[in-house]
Amino acid sequence: MEAVANTPPTTNEMKGKRYPSVVKAWLVIGLFMIFMQVVVGGITRLTGSGLSITKWEIVTGTLPPLTAQHWEEAFNMYKATPQYAKINQGMTMSEFKFIYFWEYIHRLWARLMGFVFIIPLAIFWARGMVDRPLLKRLGVVFLLAALVASFGWIMVASGLIERPWVNAYKLTMHLSLALILFSYLLWTTFKTFQPRRPVLHSGLLKKAANAITVVVALQIVLGGIMAGTKAGLFFPTWPDMNGEAIPGVLKAGANWSVENLVNYDSSLFMPALIQLLHRSMAYVLTIMVLWFFFKAVRTAPPAPLRIGLYLLVSMLIIQMALGIFTVINSVGMIPVGLGVFHQAGALLLLTITLFVDYQLGKVRN
Repeated sequence: MEAVANTPPTTNEMKGKRYPSVVKAWLVIGLFMIFMQVVVGGITRLTGSGLSITKWEIVTGTLPPLTAQHWEEAFNMYKATPQYAKINQGMTMSEFKFIYFWEYIHRLWARLMGFVFIIPLAIFWARGMVDRPLLKRLGVVFLLAALVASFGWIMVASGLIERPWVNAYKLTMHLSLALILFSYLLWTTFKTFQPRRPVLHSGLLKKAANAITVVVALQIVLGGIMAGTKAGLFFPTWPDMNGEAIPGVLKAGANWSVENLVNYDSSLFMPALIQLLHRSMAYVLTIMVLWFFFKAVRTAPPAPLRIGLYLLVSMLIIQMALGIFTVINSVGMIPVGLGVFHQAGALLLLTITLFVDYQLGKVRN
C-alpha cells in the first residue's frame, strides 16, 4: 500500500515557529481581505453597480460625494454611460446611491488592503521579522495586487463606451488575476505555517492533485465568462438546457464563428457554449475528485491531508448544489445571494484544493 510520510523536521519546524505569530496572523488577514474583495466584487457585478463610478481616482476617490451637488455631478456622469441609456434610464437618485455604494465599497476595500499590506510589511522588515525569501514572495504579491487593480479599471472602462456592461472576457481576466493573487498569497501562507512540506511516496497522487488544481482553475475561468455573458439567464434549467442535452444553436455549424465569440451578446451561441462547458467541466471535476478521494484515503494519510480530503469532497458537493440552484433560479435575473455564495464557494474550493496539493508535498525520487 502506498503511504504519505514526512521526513524528520526540526523542533522549530514542527512547531511552525520560523516566522513570528504576528506575521502569520497578518498573512491570514490579507487572505481574508482578498476573499472579501472577491465577494464584494460578485455583489457589485450582480447588482449592476460596477459602472456607477465613471472615474478612477486613486487618491481623491477615497471619499464619496458629500454634498447634494457632488451627488448630482456623479449621477450626471453616470447618465452619460451606455448602461444608463440602455438599461437604467429613469433611475432615481436613491437607486443610483445604492449601486454607487457597492462599487465604492469595492474600491475602498482595495485601498484599505494596500495600507494593511504596506504598513505592517515595512514594520516587519525594519524589525527583521521577515527573511529575504518571504520578502521576495511578498514583493510578487504587491506586483500582482497592482496588476489586479489596474485591470479592474480596464474592465470598468470597457463598459463606459458602447456596451451597457463590462466586457465578459476582461471581467474574467480581472477575476482570474485576483484568484492568482489569492492563490500565491495562500501558498506563501502555507510556507510560513508549515515550512517543511511532507514527502510523497506516490507520483500518481501528486499528478492527480495537480490535475484537479488545473481543472478547478479552468472551471473558475469558465464561471467568470459565464457570469460576464449572463449565460445563466438563457438556460435556467437542469439537468437539461431548456429541454435539450445540447442546445440546438450549438449544432448549427454556421454559428461556430469568431464573430459569435467576440460579439457574445448578439446571439445565443456563446451563452449556450459557455454554460455547456461549465456544466460539463463540473461533471468531469466531480469524477476526478471522487476517484482521487478514494485513492488517497487508502494510503493512510496524515491528519492534515485526511482532513483536507474530506473538506474537498464536502465543498465540491456544496459548490455543485449552489451552481444548480443558481441556474434554476436565474429566471429574469440572476439571484444575488445564490450567485455570491456560488462565487465564494469557488474560492473556498480552490483554497481546499491548494491545501491538499500542499499537504501532498514533493515526490520522493
